[in-house]
Amino acid sequence: MSNHSILSIDQGTTSTRAVLFDAGGNPTGSAQVELPQIFPADGWVEHDPNQIWQDTLTVCRQVLEGGEGARAIAGIGITNQRETTVLWDRVSGEPLHNAIVWQDRRTAQMCLDLKARGLEDSIQEKTGLLLDPYFSGTKLAWLLEAVDGARARAEKGELCFGTIDSWLVYKLTGGKVHATDITNASRTMLFNIRDQVWDEEILRLLNIPASLLPEVKECCDDFGGTDEALFGPQIPISGIAGDQQAASVGQACFAPGMMKSTYGTGCFALVNTGDQLVASKNRLLSTIGYKIDGQIAYALEGSIFMAGATVQWLRDEMKFIANAQESETLARQANPDSHVIVVPAFTGLGAPYWDPQARGAILGMTRDSGAAEIVRAGIESVSCQTRDLMEAMGADMKSAGLESPSALRVDGGMVANEWFAQNLSDMIGRSVERPVITETTVLGAAYLAGLQVGFYDSLEGIAKNWQCDARFDPVMTQSEQSARYGRWRDAVGRILVRS
Repeated sequence: MSNHSILSIDQGTTSTRAVLFDAGGNPTGSAQVELPQIFPADGWVEHDPNQIWQDTLTVCRQVLEGGEGARAIAGIGITNQRETTVLWDRVSGEPLHNAIVWQDRRTAQMCLDLKARGLEDSIQEKTGLLLDPYFSGTKLAWLLEAVDGARARAEKGELCFGTIDSWLVYKLTGGKVHATDITNASRTMLFNIRDQVWDEEILRLLNIPASLLPEVKECCDDFGGTDEALFGPQIPISGIAGDQQAASVGQACFAPGMMKSTYGTGCFALVNTGDQLVASKNRLLSTIGYKIDGQIAYALEGSIFMAGATVQWLRDEMKFIANAQESETLARQANPDSHVIVVPAFTGLGAPYWDPQARGAILGMTRDSGAAEIVRAGIESVSCQTRDLMEAMGADMKSAGLESPSALRVDGGMVANEWFAQNLSDMIGRSVERPVITETTVLGAAYLAGLQVGFYDSLEGIAKNWQCDARFDPVMTQSEQSARYGRWRDAVGRILVRS
């Protein structure tokens, strides 16, 4: 094959990068830039869509120039921060407002009002999602009301809505394609995951014109080709999945019961439930894992808002560490008998609590508590939140007649911290498996793009590429595990605003 590489774009919450992969799933070139965060008000988080586009263009050009250029690329895969919402002019391509980031909580009251009207159950039944500011639907509703003239222009068909994947496809194709993939659509709170269509009733409820919405495609599909003015020869955009679904593909979680957890800015755990849509009774999310060649795989997901972001807080705000690597050193130095608990509810709590009003706290300090103990507690909070998710997932899987996950495949920046990986295994009471390639999000997007253009022949073939780098098995005693987790649950109970 003359086109012997896949270009994979990973547009994340804190950075944008491009990575070249060969047929073995090995990275052969990469470029990355950090993405500035915008905080207009308490609990509000925004990004500049034009900055995202320019950064994407920059990193793609850098890796193509460092390799053999566009002629060597068989296809482009895109993975992205999900739920982040962009509204732009259909003709000019100019955004009407900054992108509202998935972490943003400005629509908390709107969600409470909808709950008060008794609408959460019907929305969850259709979308698999809970009524929470996390999702795109209420963000889009807010933009249509808050931006001058937006509603009138939307009703005339002059505007486009999209998550970041849609925004990048539109820009990469020179405005020719307005599309999304089914995994990103499933995170908007506007998409019926049972019928696999935009839900007309929810659109009416939120007063959102259907003309705003992108076409929904499978994860491996034809999303158009790049404008030749960008990279020279046109490159097909052939695979898209939201970041967590892409990571699940990159971790080869193709069988029901296989589970991965990604530790980036937040922590996101997905367990494959096959063709069975499991309705959670434990405040988890039912979502679409992927759809390929007409075959759909559903998943249960739990979302933690603060994982690597907790380490950033320890570094940037608390000044306890100079870099993320020092967190492992301090965690090892901390008094192992410390009862300090950090609850990092800086933007509310995600699954299974879903309390957007909760705020962070440090509890259990004594006179000898210091930076090391707080750093350890901050890292351990991620392990405890993962335990929360796995307890809920296990209950939901059991009620659906499915086996609970026996091991957890992990990826993302935090898993380089071996103290964290071992603590995670101890707290969840299961083996933790770290792959050789931990950047599985961008790898998953490459696999999807490669499947579409014939670069890879099957999911089974992709699964053979997965290799374990390190396995961590529980060593903590049951009594210590129970005591530590009990203190965590007590601390969470103290900061919840509502149950």
